[in-house]
This record gives sequence, C-alpha cells and structure tokens, in this order.
Amino acid sequence: MNLPNKLTLMRVLLIPFFLLFMYINVPFHYAIALIIFAAASITDALDGKIARSRNLVTNFGKFLDPLADKVLVIAALAVFVELPEVRVGAVPFIIITAREFMVSGLRLLAANSGIVVAAGIWGKLKTAFTMVAIIAILFWLSLCFDFGINFPEAFRNAVDNILIPVLIWISTVLTVISGAVYLKGYWNLIDSDK
Repeated sequence: MNLPNKLTLMRVLLIPFFLLFMYINVPFHYAIALIIFAAASITDALDGKIARSRNLVTNFGKFLDPLADKVLVIAALAVFVELPEVRVGAVPFIIITAREFMVSGLRLLAANSGIVVAAGIWGKLKTAFTMVAIIAILFWLSLCFDFGINFPEAFRNAVDNILIPVLIWISTVLTVISGAVYLKGYWNLIDSDK
C-alpha cells in the first residue's frame, strides 16, 4: 500500500477515535477530538497532493479518499446536531448528507460508464471550508468547556447563536452549489429520457 493510501486509511481509522472523544467525558475531551479531527483533515490535504505529484493514484485511493472525507464530515456534523453546547440544526446536516449521497450515486453511475468524476473546485472549496468550520467549532468548545474560559455573555451568545450557525450555513450553501455543479456536469448520466 502506497503512502497516499495509508494516509487515507489513517483518516478513516481516526473517525472512531474522534467520535469517542466527542462523547466521553474525560478532561480535555473536546481538545483531543479537535486534534484528531485536525490531523484527519491534514491527511485529506496531503494524500491527494502526494498521489498526484508522485504518480501514485490508485483505484483504492479514488474510492476511499472521497468516502473518508464524507464520513469524517458527516460524523462531526451528526455529533454537533446532538450536542446541546452547539447550535447546529438538523436541516443543514440533512442537506449536506443528501448532497453526499447524490454525488456518490453520480460517481457510481459514472464509474459504470468508464468515467472518473474528479473533485471540482466547488467540491474542494466545500470540503475545505466545512473542515475549517468544524475545527473552529471544536476549538470554541474546547475553550469553553475544556479550559473553562469565561467569555462575556454577549460574546458567547454571539458565537453560539450567530457565528457557529453562519459557518454551518455557509458550508451548506457551498455544499448545494457544488452538488448542483456535479449534477449539471453529469446530468446526461441520469437523464430520464435515456
């Protein structure tokens, strides 16, 4: 197994540990979850870059890399929906998850036609922004609950009720745009007249 595939596999293996530290109440559990998520996000940036620069692109990587990204992001958002400390509603989660299912379906149809669906700029932007937003939310949780920093109430309310929802909704809008771009580009694969 080459290095990019090992990095991708490592990202998948980090997901259960991320979930574990989001749920168990041990000292600095949000900080540990943040470190795990950030490490997983870094592997996302590295694996594709290394694979392309060293000509190490494989079918295993083409399959697992986008799947690992999707599972990592969906796992974090699902936990946020459950957490009372974070104001992330189910609607953005459902929209983001539905887009991931749609793109995965398009990739399957394309693969059956011998077409490889490469990640476009909107998909990359969506993934990068969403991962940064999740890291920012985890950092905020860590400051408030692991380190017990007492921010002024107005500031805390602004972050909880405005900043975090705005970050999630920007991710959602980018998700919708990237999904629409994929759908438009590969509409011929699902055209009902065919």
